[in-house]
This record gives sequence, structure tokens and C-alpha cells, in this order.
Amino acid sequence: MAKGVSLHIGLNQVDPNHYRDQYGRPWSGDLIACENDARDMQAIAEAQGFSPTMLLTADATVEHVLGALEQASGELAAGDVLFVTYSGHGGQVRDLHDEEPDHLDETWCLFDRQLVDDELYAAWGKFQPGVRILVLSDSCHSGTVTRVIERERDQLMQALESGELPRPRGLPLGVIAGTYVGHRETYDHIQDVYPTGETVEVPASILLISGCQDNQTSMDGAFNGAFTGALLDTWDRGAFEGDYRSFHEAIRERLPETQQPNYFVTGAPDLAFEGERPFTID
Repeated sequence: MAKGVSLHIGLNQVDPNHYRDQYGRPWSGDLIACENDARDMQAIAEAQGFSPTMLLTADATVEHVLGALEQASGELAAGDVLFVTYSGHGGQVRDLHDEEPDHLDETWCLFDRQLVDDELYAAWGKFQPGVRILVLSDSCHSGTVTRVIERERDQLMQALESGELPRPRGLPLGVIAGTYVGHRETYDHIQDVYPTGETVEVPASILLISGCQDNQTSMDGAFNGAFTGALLDTWDRGAFEGDYRSFHEAIRERLPETQQPNYFVTGAPDLAFEGERPFTID
């Protein structure tokens, strides 16, 4: 019988001692619904038979997240499933390997520092062949920052300050710059130590559904993030009967054109995995 393990990460704020803007001012990145997202995704996991772990805000450190993934890689074998959800800010650091068109690597903003995508790829590479990995990321991953996107971000932040809109789940550009400059040695060392995603062999099969496209912003909400809320409505307490592609499409239809979720597969191809009903273990 196949085994299912899940990890649910939700951060309503980050450590302002690490995250700072371009002027060196501390930034806690307060959000509202990320911990709720993690709890709701854990509830789905438990109902589907997964053994869950949840890391919220101050407990969602790089050490704890990578430690949970390390433990899972030692427990799971071919046919087993790892289900990972992340809800929080998405960020960027300078790409030293020139693998990104915009020269920026994407990150998850964990409490104590950013987790660089190269670190995640290294973690995925430790899983055995035949393991299925589902990742749901309700965060902003702005990989192609253009003047238009910068202008949209400025408008969103102005609207937030006036109370008109919920908070976007992406680091402001000043915090991206200030945090990297303040901890450049740390982030450059990470990229020196970890190979690029393109060179890591990942024998497991990974399916990612993220909250938005690279050049868009995922929005927070009063109870759930926009993406997580659309996902919960689509899942409808288990009434959804389609596969992962139709699940992604149904979520996409519930969100505005300014936030269209991405569907991405990597690692070993597994069409049977993509054709499963979401959150299936057996």
C-alpha cells in the first residue's frame, strides 16, 4: 500500500531582523491568511490519508523545512506521495549562474531567510525514483519584472495602504534589494554550494501548481489567499472528480486574468500521476 506524507507551510510574517528594505529599515511582511491556508491544506491532506506536518510563521525556518523534506526523502519509496503546500511571500535573489532570463532566482520567504529555488531542487533530487511529489505554492514568483509589473506593484501597494485591496504576496522591490544586499554573502554562498536546477538529476516526479504566473502577483485575503480560496472551492470538500490538469483549469477559471495559476512538471515524466484525481495516494 502506498504511503502519503505532507508538509504545510504558512507564514503570516517574516523576521524583520533579516528582511529589510533598501534603506535598511526592518520589514516583517505582515499577511493575514497564510496560516489559515496551511491549516486548510492540512485538513485536506488528513482527509485523504496523508501523515501531515505543519510549520507556521516562526517555526517555518529553512532548517525546519529542509529537515522535513530530508526526513520525507528517507521515508518514501516508489509509489509513495509527498504533498507540499507553501503560503507566504515569494521573493528573489541575484542569480549567479545565469540560468534565469532576468538574472534573478525565485525564493520562498521563510521566517529566518529566503529558501532559494536551487536549494529546493537539491532537496527534490534526494527522493527515490517513482515517488510522486505534489507542490502547491500560494505566493508571488515574479521572474520577469518589467516596468509594467513594477508599476502594477506600486499601484497595488498604494491601494493596500488606502484599504482598497488585500496585500500582495510578493516582496516589494526595495525589500528584494535590501535583503539581498544585507545578506549577500549568505545568498551568494548558497548558490555556490548548490548546483543549478538545470543540472540536478531529479528521479522523482514533481507536479507544481502555483498561485500565479511568473510576472503576476498572488493576493492575500481575509480568510484564505485568492489561489487557495479558489482551490478550496474547486475541491468542494472532495466532490471534485477530475485529474490534475482539469483541477488546475477549474482553479484558473475562478481567478482574474491578473492572477492565473501556473501548471509545471519536472523530474521524471509521469503521465499517470498527472491523470490522477488530486491528492490521491493509492
